[in-house]
Amino acid sequence: MNINSLDHLTTQKNFKAKRISSYDKTGGNADAITISGHEERIIADIKGPGKISHIWCTVFGPWGPDDTRDFDIWALRNTVLMIYWDNEEEPSVLCPLGDFFGLGHGRAYTYECAFFSTSCNQAIEGQVNSRIAMNCWLPMPFRKNAKIVIRNEQVKNIVMYFYIDYEEHPSLPEETVYLHAHFKRENPMQAIESDGKNLSDKDNYEILEAVGRGHYIGTNMSIDNLEGGWWGEGDDMIFVDRNRDSWPPDLHGTGSEDYLCHAWGMQKVSHQYCGQPWSEINDNTNKHHDAGKVCVYRYHVLDPIPFTKNIRVSIEHGHANDKANDYSSVAYWYQDEPHKKMKPLPPAEKRRCK
Repeated sequence: MNINSLDHLTTQKNFKAKRISSYDKTGGNADAITISGHEERIIADIKGPGKISHIWCTVFGPWGPDDTRDFDIWALRNTVLMIYWDNEEEPSVLCPLGDFFGLGHGRAYTYECAFFSTSCNQAIEGQVNSRIAMNCWLPMPFRKNAKIVIRNEQVKNIVMYFYIDYEEHPSLPEETVYLHAHFKRENPMQAIESDGKNLSDKDNYEILEAVGRGHYIGTNMSIDNLEGGWWGEGDDMIFVDRNRDSWPPDLHGTGSEDYLCHAWGMQKVSHQYCGQPWSEINDNTNKHHDAGKVCVYRYHVLDPIPFTKNIRVSIEHGHANDKANDYSSVAYWYQDEPHKKMKPLPPAEKRRCK
């Protein structure tokens, strides 16, 4: 199947297009909602069957009394997105808002790929700043209902503008599965002393461990190269439908840059399925390979990895796990419900970086 085909536009549709947004119900121009400090707010509760087709949003702090913009610049990591399917008590999406849209380290930057696009003013490119437009086009089907919750985990209020575009369907195919996404962070990873050989993933950085039936569709990772030296030698390892102690993995890679579909280091590009949209050092040299923060992604759009019982996705942090760097990531996958309960997010102060 050609994933970029526009042929679907030539056939009749059997759904109704709907939207929930933050528009001003009075007819004025106050087209946003305010979420108070430490408040949790349901911004959408949609009856199914249906499918969310697009989400757009942006967040910032409220205008001050002297017309200044008093806001917490860490809102991309202090604000949490939670999505619940079919009246479940546990969220299927649990991520800091910015990281869900592929914005790592709380930074603002403009990029596009198959799943997401973001845009910000050039003046704040690469800065810790929440004033950025975020879009998601991942399809999110649901049978009974979809509930989207925003949790503000900071003292200051935030202001949020949003669109949630969705489709009302008469029914969904029996084989329909649900979107899941989960954020993790380890800061720092523990460097392992070895002879340079690694025949286990027990010390790797864990991207995903899921139980059920579904398929893994990729990850974005945010790495702070605290130790220096080239961080990209860590192999990816994926175990499907079996215990990870059974060696070797079903899919074993040759290095982080290789899993990310790059070579000879990482380049500042944003392709449809892979890329490095931002790096802290970007001077047209390889210096950023040896220091600083980077944000990368690899999305399995044309090559999803199915599992029928369970899956574990991990990656070495340096060759044979020899680097003690700061790693965070969001894993994306589709699966049936119920899903394995996700680990709680680190508290807001543990999600921010220097």
